[in-house]
Amino acid sequence: MLERRIKPAQAMDHKADHVIRVVGLKKYYASGLFHKKIVKAVDGLSFEIQRGGSFALVGESGCGKSTVGRCVGRLSRPSSGSIYFKGKDIWQAPYHRKTLRKKMQIIFQDPDKSLDPRMRLFDILCEPLKVHGWPKGRQAEKVVNLMERVRLSPDLMDRYPHELSGGQRQRIGIARAISLDPELIIADEAVASLDLIAQTQIMDLMEKNQTENGTAYLYISHNLNTVRRFADRMAVIYLGRCVEAGKTEKIFNAPAHPYTRGLLSAFMGTGLLSTEKRSVLKGEVPSPMQPPPGCRFHPRCPNAKAVCSRLYPPERKVSEDHLVWCHF
Repeated sequence: MLERRIKPAQAMDHKADHVIRVVGLKKYYASGLFHKKIVKAVDGLSFEIQRGGSFALVGESGCGKSTVGRCVGRLSRPSSGSIYFKGKDIWQAPYHRKTLRKKMQIIFQDPDKSLDPRMRLFDILCEPLKVHGWPKGRQAEKVVNLMERVRLSPDLMDRYPHELSGGQRQRIGIARAISLDPELIIADEAVASLDLIAQTQIMDLMEKNQTENGTAYLYISHNLNTVRRFADRMAVIYLGRCVEAGKTEKIFNAPAHPYTRGLLSAFMGTGLLSTEKRSVLKGEVPSPMQPPPGCRFHPRCPNAKAVCSRLYPPERKVSEDHLVWCHF
């Protein structure tokens, strides 16, 4: 298991300013013949991320994690709801995309698709500096500094992405993301395609940037080991809706929702759950075009009752900083 590390963000006052506040986020897509079908990718999600904090979104593939990241990163306009960056709606004035991009960056899952194969590493790292008006005389010095920060030799600057390993390419993606010292980084499955050693190295880099610069992270992943190590707080989402949220350690130590217990059980070989707490998820995830009525998890829930198929569960407080959406 990856080592859990205590970061300064965990000791911050809970009244600290929020870098990001998401309220009632919904993202629907039209699908099918004549676009008559509606895919409810995200259906009413709310959360906040403090300065220097790290908030994780977890769930099965297709639950809406990456869609949330795209909306927060202003790559996809929400159908409804609001996203506030330091108290201002990112989809309203005075934020222009270029102004916001300097303060908010994204680390994509696949560096092969996010790095231009026709550009040298030097040009890839110089590009955001040029766009945001860095003096030409300082760009080369900054690129060398970025390479050293992500533990890559500056001698690699003249190479192309295909000449690097997967871990090295992901480090270039991180170097590009931190080049403008953003206040928020959206890490979308940033270590999913890497081996364990590379995962540890990349997460060390992200933690170092967080500690030294106070950068906040929206960490999107299905790897619960990395979530437990990196995230201060987390939300478990299923078919676009939150089923459990709170401090990471509280959820791992006492999961309250059957879906959360099922996710943790999938990692039972890594020791996340004791034998008596394990619960294997059965069945398939329903279509987001036709989500079940009531609690969306009830067709797969071992504890489902009649009320679960009629009413969506209210928010319940398990303990301080631990919420669950479940009738029982």
